[in-house]
Amino acid sequence: MPKATFVISGETLEEFKKLAKKRYGDKRGVLSVAIEEAIKDWIKKTKKELENAE
Repeated sequence: MPKATFVISGETLEEFKKLAKKRYGDKRGVLSVAIEEAIKDWIKKTKKELENAE
């Protein structure tokens, strides 16, 4: 599986981790699951916005 490294603010990361833990629990790999979900949602939203702009 590919890996990626990103730089985001500490504040954003802490809030994201807190919410991911609330939603998925304290299991291993939860952050990766939440990040993938967030990226997929962003892709879906952006595609829709770009289609509407055409």
